[in-house]
Amino acid sequence: MTEIYNLMDMLLPFDWVHYTFMKNAFLAISLITPLFGLLSTMVVSNRMAFFSDSLGHGAFTGIAIGVLLGMTSPLLSLIIFSIAFAVFITYIKNRSTASTDTIIGVFSSTAIAIGLMIMSHGGGFNKFSSFLIGDVLSITADDLKALLLVFVLVLAGWGFLFNRLLVLSINSAFARSRGISTFWVESVFAALLAVVVAISIQWVGILIINALLVLPAAAARNVTNNVKEYQLISVIIAMAAGFSGLLLAYYCNMAAGATIVVLAALIFFVTLMLKARFVR
Repeated sequence: MTEIYNLMDMLLPFDWVHYTFMKNAFLAISLITPLFGLLSTMVVSNRMAFFSDSLGHGAFTGIAIGVLLGMTSPLLSLIIFSIAFAVFITYIKNRSTASTDTIIGVFSSTAIAIGLMIMSHGGGFNKFSSFLIGDVLSITADDLKALLLVFVLVLAGWGFLFNRLLVLSINSAFARSRGISTFWVESVFAALLAVVVAISIQWVGILIINALLVLPAAAARNVTNNVKEYQLISVIIAMAAGFSGLLLAYYCNMAAGATIVVLAALIFFVTLMLKARFVR
């Protein structure tokens, strides 16, 4: 990490670059926002906004279980539970006759209620309330190593799933007719979403993490005409909101996660006004 820090000192002409916590936050945003940009394209195309929101609620229960098991860091239980939660919702959704939003609503509300129940026992909730709003400035060097691993795994999974997800976003029946196992494709994608949500909860926060899985692609969709542009612009928007939000939060002494989301929302509204000009 020392070599990376030294390189940042040379390349970035900002006063904040002398602080290690800001360097870590900058590197974290460099790794995680491209993933939000990519994954959000399929979240929006497959109408999974409500599902991605439920992952944040499920993550809260994962944290609570880690606390219950006495883990010093609840990250492991958070990731495991988030993946299991995402795959289980996908399984029930594909097997039940109830509407998708009903199933997700039931699981989402139940998960956060269980998490609150466990965390509130014995007055331990306050210790982990920071997960609700997040704190990107708390990222450590070890967290960055975990983020790098997730970055590589998600990109590999994205390369494997993309064509199947694209067909699935058009029509699930058509996807099945092309020999695509819709359940397994949805499950693996849900697991990737769950991992990204779990690993970034600590700096984005449960309350607003869903916004970063929706806003970049929603904004990109307003001003693009093909899939390649859609993905590229979504990644650019996510990264632009991430870096500018971090700097604005630093200089104005505000919560970084919330600032990033607000800037992403502003970009969405700007692209919405430009939609008629770009999309024909």
